[in-house]
Amino acid sequence: MASLSTKLFRSKSIADLQQESKGSELRRQLGPLNLILLGVGCAIGTGIFVLTGHVAAANAGPAVILCFVLAGLASLFAALCYSEFASLVPVAGSAYTYSYATMGEFVAWIIGWDLILEYAVGSIAVSVGWSGYVASLLNQIGWGLPPELTAAHGALVTLADGSQVPALFNLPAVFIVAFATLILVLGVQKSSVTNNIIVYIKLAVVLLFIIGGAHAVHPLNWHPFIPPAAGDWGHFGWGGVLRGTGIVFFAYLGFDAVSTAAQESKNPKRDMPIGLLGSLLVITILYILVAAVATGVTSYTNLDVPAPIAHAADLAGMGWMATLIKIGAIAGLTSVMLVLLYGQSRIFWNMSRDGLLPPVFGRVHPRFKTPWITSLATGAIVAFFAACVTVEEAGNLASIGTLLAFAIVSISVMILRVRQPGLERPFRTPWIWLTAPLGVLSAAALMAFLPAVAWIRLLVWMAIGLVFYFAYGFRKSRLAKKGR
Repeated sequence: MASLSTKLFRSKSIADLQQESKGSELRRQLGPLNLILLGVGCAIGTGIFVLTGHVAAANAGPAVILCFVLAGLASLFAALCYSEFASLVPVAGSAYTYSYATMGEFVAWIIGWDLILEYAVGSIAVSVGWSGYVASLLNQIGWGLPPELTAAHGALVTLADGSQVPALFNLPAVFIVAFATLILVLGVQKSSVTNNIIVYIKLAVVLLFIIGGAHAVHPLNWHPFIPPAAGDWGHFGWGGVLRGTGIVFFAYLGFDAVSTAAQESKNPKRDMPIGLLGSLLVITILYILVAAVATGVTSYTNLDVPAPIAHAADLAGMGWMATLIKIGAIAGLTSVMLVLLYGQSRIFWNMSRDGLLPPVFGRVHPRFKTPWITSLATGAIVAFFAACVTVEEAGNLASIGTLLAFAIVSISVMILRVRQPGLERPFRTPWIWLTAPLGVLSAAALMAFLPAVAWIRLLVWMAIGLVFYFAYGFRKSRLAKKGR
């Protein structure tokens, strides 16, 4: 009889995973450009349009530019490790699947449960950011919603007469989650086309801001580049830069989501590395440029507002272009919602197929060929929490979940190199014994710089996951039923 430790670390073989990819029920219809746009569509959203201003004002000052450089470098290490796995094991599931093949079922469950948190909380953060821009635009054109319906439950909002009342719930955030869920249920091709259109729009708007705002940049606004520490650790100084890097890391969730599309990629062995690394390159360059323009147009102290990039555009005298930027931000955040909810549903679907979640989550719609039940369940949960949390709370929790996933993938790729060195790897992580350890160390360091409350919430979530695993998945998984 197998021991408990043997059961906990039972694993799938690479051959089994590769066979799963050949017999997939999901349609392979995404090319390299679709994958790059999938990653860009996810990443260019809350990071640029919301968190840039918050981190500049509260943590790093103009050195928010440096935060994006450091976060991009840490992401590069993880992206190279992801690329090797995604081309070798082209199945849905991302880091969850990779850890199942290398470190066993128990670790796979932990990372899968973490990814559920990562994508769900990321979706919440984005929907709240979307709400801020929509409320700003509607107020501008005279169609403003009641303030009580535009913020987290209990948050104080200001009425037209200047008085403050507690908000009821965030109606626009609930609306965008419902819309994105409907698109995903109808089919990945429809959502991919929708995403591509939106990404082109927001790329044009981001470039408009960079070019249009460049003339209004005053270099004196970048001085001091790293404002001196202002009391609490993480509030300016190098502590603020490191804390800010951990926070903006949420913005790099995009290329991670690309790996969840491996089972719907036309030629994953070639296209997945292109999608992962291509999207990371594009978003890093744009983040740095947008942060530089925003902090150059005005003092960083003016950017802690719900729509900081639109605010910077107004101060740059961009006139009607500032309205276009708000529209682009709304479009951009919409595409982020699509990608995050897409990734979330695919993680659920893959875990269900492995028996770690009830089979209902693995059902594919007979007509649309999408995991429609997981999409609806995810949408309902995200919409509920989007109505009652702030973007900062959700962003911190999503960042720590993302970093944990990156660290585990970096470890997994090293383990597989040792255990199965002879596997045919369409893409090989360069300088693996340098790249992968740097991926682990950089992720661990950024996790350490995040607020304690993010750690507490992560640990509580993981505790809930362990209860569910031992109550259900440990006994019901496909490997358990095979007696492994």
